[in-house]
Amino acid sequence: MLIAPSILSADFSKLGQEIADITHAGADWIHLDVMDGRFVPNLTFGAPVIQAVRGHTKLPFDVHLMIEDPHRYIGDFCDAGADIISFHVEAERDIAGTIAAIKQRGVRAALAVKPGTAMESVFPYLDEISMVLVMTVEPGFGGQEYQPGMMQKVQAVKARAPRMQVQIDGGVNVETIRPSAAAGVDVCVAGTSVFGAQDRKARIAQLKQAACEAKQQQVGQTPLP
Repeated sequence: MLIAPSILSADFSKLGQEIADITHAGADWIHLDVMDGRFVPNLTFGAPVIQAVRGHTKLPFDVHLMIEDPHRYIGDFCDAGADIISFHVEAERDIAGTIAAIKQRGVRAALAVKPGTAMESVFPYLDEISMVLVMTVEPGFGGQEYQPGMMQKVQAVKARAPRMQVQIDGGVNVETIRPSAAAGVDVCVAGTSVFGAQDRKARIAQLKQAACEAKQQQVGQTPLP
């Protein structure tokens, strides 16, 4: 299981330091939630902020675009240092063209879906993307409660494309990561759970251990001590 802490829960007054801190704490990716106040009812940051903090870690930048008409801004986020760009099927009319624009820049393309969106909306594009992001809360604000029913969407993707990397975002903690891992999730975005912990290194280790145990139990193995 990969853990991608969301900087939405970080202290923005020392963002570079926060990113360096979770890098040393054992994070696998850095998750950056970009919101425009239109597609979702919140406003965060854009490409200039991502570019400004790019030098504080060598970890992959996992950029989640919660914005209208994402195709217009793909070049900006690629230039800012994105390694992975997720955009919402609900926000883009030219999904295939946007995927192609991301891949042309050598960046991994991913599709994201809201809780109320049918998983079938991403199926036509599974051969062109490298990851599917299943929202386990309504996008827009951190600290929301995990929706366990979204694991059916994870399983639907895995049934259709077993090797597809699946990420979830929203309400991830030491308890909710267990059913997520059992359902086949590969990457968990964790915001409040990581940034709100007194010992972030210990929290990331706890998340990974819980996920490992859940996967082992799923296949009938005895968890490691």
